[in-house]
Amino acid sequence: MFTAKVYSERRSRLRKELRSGLVLLPGNQEAALNYPANTYSFRQDSNFSYFFGLDHPDLAGMIDLDGGADIIFGNDVDIDDIIWMGKQPTMKEQSLLVGVEQSAPLKDLEKMISAALSQGRKIHFLPPYRGETIIQLSDLLRIPHSEVRSKAFENEELIKAVIKLRMVKEEEEITEISKMVDVAYIMHTTAMKMAMPGVIEREISGVIEGIALSHGCGVSFPVILTINGQTLHNHYHGNILKEGRMLVIDSGSESELHYASDITRTVPVGGKFSPRQKEIYEVVLSANLAAINAMKPGIPFRDIHLLAASKIVEGLKNIGLMKGDVQEAVNKGAHTLFFPHGLGHPLGLDVHDLEGLGENLVGYDSETIRSKEFGLAFLRFGRRLQKDFVMTIEPGIYFIPELIDIWKSENKLAEFINYDLVDTYRDFGGIRIEDDVLVTEDGFRILGKPIPKTVAEIEALMKE
Repeated sequence: MFTAKVYSERRSRLRKELRSGLVLLPGNQEAALNYPANTYSFRQDSNFSYFFGLDHPDLAGMIDLDGGADIIFGNDVDIDDIIWMGKQPTMKEQSLLVGVEQSAPLKDLEKMISAALSQGRKIHFLPPYRGETIIQLSDLLRIPHSEVRSKAFENEELIKAVIKLRMVKEEEEITEISKMVDVAYIMHTTAMKMAMPGVIEREISGVIEGIALSHGCGVSFPVILTINGQTLHNHYHGNILKEGRMLVIDSGSESELHYASDITRTVPVGGKFSPRQKEIYEVVLSANLAAINAMKPGIPFRDIHLLAASKIVEGLKNIGLMKGDVQEAVNKGAHTLFFPHGLGHPLGLDVHDLEGLGENLVGYDSETIRSKEFGLAFLRFGRRLQKDFVMTIEPGIYFIPELIDIWKSENKLAEFINYDLVDTYRDFGGIRIEDDVLVTEDGFRILGKPIPKTVAEIEALMKE
């Protein structure tokens, strides 16, 4: 965990954003682990981690905005626990480690909530995402189960305050993310060297997941590793690698403090790009580099997404897959046949950081309204960047046969798309290139050890 001062300052900053009442932050519960026994490792709730730092089940944190007290609720272990877990520090000792002087048994949480409700005090709480947390909040707050999440989203003052604090990464957080990009470097360079004909995808996936486990808590999300890269989130790992195919590797690691990395590389099976693979790859790389170079405080992320889209149209036009005016093609969404997703998302304690609090509240505001158009609607984050935001930049080009069939049957945007040539790419797959980028005071910094991404760098590494 970080120092007690870090957690105390976070709670202090939250107080300044809210007016009165109690802030209830439940941690995740042991109930999620009960069956099958000892199969799944515990993962603490990210908001509890951010403000209270303790990393074990059955805890809750309370911030009293009126009285100024912070309290952690949790039970000391008894001899039954000690037999299985060994001797553990008391809740009092653990609470002091994160700057909280008051601790109490978990049963006292219900008493405190009941007293607050009887006094008509406001209890702020965030949208829960686990079933057992919904049940816990329902019991504590006397809200029907079916209404807990909708009631949580009424706490917009708290939600916006937490987003404001967590989006701006502290130096300690940036260090944690960078460390995990360094682990991703090992994962991805290992995968590149293994991407040879005859290898089964799961062999590579298993090895890189093991690398993540040996350096932290494991992977930060289920590994995406596939020769069928036209499926954006393909978690099937049963294909045999064959010459002429591209392998998309989208994976990252999670630190002991639960900070994530998220990197994508696409490599040719066997280690040598074909001319056709190389020219499409270079288009994606140009979009990746242009987007990164455009990052700085004050720039709307949606503008950077559209810049990447224009680079994709420009490159595909040079190849002959697209035609017409580049800007007009982007304005009408012609690029979304090949680039149907958003450019990136915030990264931090979660891979898609903070999105459990509502994508539109995280990524949009009164100035930047989310589009309803195909493709652009999938942009998770559109508002202006600020210093110390950490964002992924992940443009891609995909040849999705089912989508091509629909657009071609409708003759959709045919003034911009050469469907006859597109048909010859139906078996191409997809290419995505992703980096984790910090917004600095006057620009950007790509976090972690540089992972090979030019054609020359990838081919040289895969020869080793």
